[in-house]
Parts: sequence; C-alpha cells; structure tokens
Amino acid sequence: MKDIFLLDPDITYLNFGSFGACPKPVFNEYQRIQLELEQKPVQFMINSGLRELNVARKRLSKYLACNANDLVYMTNPSYGINTIAKSIPLSEGDEILTTNLEYGAMDRTWNYYCHKVGAKYVQQEIGFPIQSKAHFLDQFWKGYTSKTKIVFISHITSSTGLILPVKEIIHEAKSKGLLTIIDGAHVPGQLTLNLTELGADIYVGACHKWMMGPKGSSFLYVNKKEQHWVDPLLISWGFQSDTPSDSTFIDYHQTAGTRDFSAFLTIPFCLDFMTRYKWEEVRANCQKKTIEWASKFQKEFDFKSICPINDKFIGQMYSIPISTADPLLVKDRLYNEYQIEIPVFLNQNDVFIRFSYQAFNSDQDMEALFIALAELKNDGTIDFVTN
Repeated sequence: MKDIFLLDPDITYLNFGSFGACPKPVFNEYQRIQLELEQKPVQFMINSGLRELNVARKRLSKYLACNANDLVYMTNPSYGINTIAKSIPLSEGDEILTTNLEYGAMDRTWNYYCHKVGAKYVQQEIGFPIQSKAHFLDQFWKGYTSKTKIVFISHITSSTGLILPVKEIIHEAKSKGLLTIIDGAHVPGQLTLNLTELGADIYVGACHKWMMGPKGSSFLYVNKKEQHWVDPLLISWGFQSDTPSDSTFIDYHQTAGTRDFSAFLTIPFCLDFMTRYKWEEVRANCQKKTIEWASKFQKEFDFKSICPINDKFIGQMYSIPISTADPLLVKDRLYNEYQIEIPVFLNQNDVFIRFSYQAFNSDQDMEALFIALAELKNDGTIDFVTN
C-alpha cells in the first residue's frame, strides 16, 4: 500500500504514531474541500460548510458509537484537554490521579491548572516490566487517596506505546465516585472504540493519526451529564446563539471564530477509505507484525520488554528500552545516516525507541531498523536495557 500514501519513498517511515499520514484519496478530498472554501468563502463558512460539518460529526459519532451531540470536532487532543482543564471544578487540595507515562504536553497542562487552584497532579509511578493488567492496576491504584477527585490516563501511551486497561480503570473509578478523563489520541483507527460501552466521562482522540485524516482533525467527547460545566476555550457566535441547535454543548464548542475546518469535513472520506480497504483486516495484520517484530528484537538484543509481548498491551506500536548519553543524537543518526524516521523518547529517566507499523510498512523496513540498531550498539552509541 506504499503507493497509496504521499510519504517520501526514500525514508523508512516507522513513526506513524506521531502525526499519521494521509492516503492520497483522503488528501485529494481535503484539497477539494479547501478549494471550495476559497471559491465560495462566505457560503462555505456560514452555510454549506456548517451543514457538512454536522454530517461529518454524525458520521464520526456512528464510528465511535456515541451520541452525535456529545461529540465535537477540535483541532487536536491538546485543545480538547485544555478545554476541560481550564473549566474543570477543582478546589485546593484536590488530586488528579494519573501515571508517569503520560504525554508531556498533557502533564504540562494539568500542572498549570492545578497550580492555579492549589490542586495536585499525582503521577503514580508505574514500574517496568508490567507483568499483567492486574499488576498495572495494582500499581496505579496505590496512588489513590481520599483527596482524589479525577482520574486522567492514556488509553494508549505515547512514549511507551502501551495499551492500558482503561475499561477496568473507569469501572473502578466510577465505584469510587471519580470523574474519568481519557487521552485516546492514538486509539481511533488503531483499536475498536465504543465510547458508550467504555463509559468514560470525557474522552479525547485524534483523527489525524491512525484514522489517517489531515493534520488538525480531532475530537472531544463529553458525557451529557458533565457538559454543563465545560466552557469553550474561545467565546464566539455559538454563545447565546441567534440560531441555537438542540445542543448547547455543540453551539458553544463547534463555533470558534474564523478557521479552516476543512480537515474535519474529510473524516467521512477517511471512514470510507477504511471501509474500502477492509481496514479491520489491515490493522489486525499490522498488530500481528508489530508483535512479531517486537519479539524478534527482544530475542536478538536480549533487552527486558516493558510489558508482555501480546495483543493485550501492544497495538501497532512498540517501544524498545535503551540507554544512551544523548537521545537526540540517536534520533538524528537514525534519520540522517540510515534514513529511518523513528522517535526516541525520554520518559523521566527511561529512554525508548518506539516503532510504528502501518499498512505500508514491510519486513524490509524492520530489517533496516534492526541493522541500524545493531550498528549503533556496536559503536557504543546505545545499549539495551537488560534489567
């Protein structure tokens, strides 16, 4: 499927997890919509574009199995979490329970707003290797106290690529009367997601990653019972609207001044693309190859895997633990010397090389990474974590 994507053919692309990549049919639709915007800017911004935006929201809500009026498009997951964090009813002494594995921008967001009111962002330490779901849950809930009011956690972590047992966490959190906020940036298109069944109070996800939409297409889901306190980041025409819809939540958050919302309107074409190419089968095969190659790397380089190498914890990303004096140098050398686009993450004191496996990847791509890592180990640039 490499020819279907616009990626540079001279680069071994093993970093789909960061920003995704558009297939050509989706990108063509994106440009067509943008052209329509420029040809009829007024009609698009106040009439036809808004009608299509409602259609696109309903299509996405069907894909995510939730009510369309509980879902609104946003440019990125960070925008969604900031929308929540800025207006969330926190008091001095309240605690937000999370892990030490969260996305750095989200840590900064929560620390900022907690500091403003004197609340505490509790990053519960998760030790490696994670042995099982039960082992993870036992570690996580050790961070719970009588002051805990909110659980914030990734469905799939960024730096480690781990699938976390969020369904079990949500169930336990509800029994404790806690608000649940899930960062699902990597989930849509990589895992089956049924928001109604999952039961989170708030969920953010990206459409520009594994759903293969254009950059700047994401969503915020808020359960109806929590929508009343969620203020928009930007007050615009949706507040006290002259033409209100049947959802104040949509009115407040869907209208955000003049902006190009063409990326949102491509999501139905992303869904059609995935249907056309039987994406459930494609991603299942990609997950199988990810697990296969994770096992090969672990066996050959003899590092201690941070989790069991199975489909409970691994989707289409896997992180290899390494030690190095200079993570940025490792990333630069992999790109400049080996033409491999792959992230090297520093997560507190741990360093990970995370590979993604998408439809266009092949055994040849993984063999190129294997050779590169072996050479970097031999020249002393990296070593593999064995304990």
